[in-house]
Amino acid sequence: MDELTILQAEVLRTLASPRRLAILHRLADGPCGVGQLADELRLSQPNVSQHLGVLRASGLVEADRDGREIRYRLADPEVMTACEIMRGVLERRLIRLASLSATARPADALVSRGTFHG
Repeated sequence: MDELTILQAEVLRTLASPRRLAILHRLADGPCGVGQLADELRLSQPNVSQHLGVLRASGLVEADRDGREIRYRLADPEVMTACEIMRGVLERRLIRLASLSATARPADALVSRGTFHG
């Protein structure tokens, strides 16, 4: 496998956490400190710090010192474009699944519930 594919897999593993995605979505609005992130996302500061460490290690987030506080920001705002594209893919998938479910034949639904013995 090529190096880029391996890096992509590592970043996608990082993005597999709902909490890390929530942090990225918040940072898309602008830089933020750990305490503020924790308050806004209703998570503990140690938990947010741990997730930020993972995001930094994968290169998705960078830290800047602002006086005594460290503020975190997206390393590349385009990561949010990638997240939005994936959300669109998932939304369309859910719509297709709902459509398939709605168009299932009534007899199929009765058989699957065990109420039809035709």
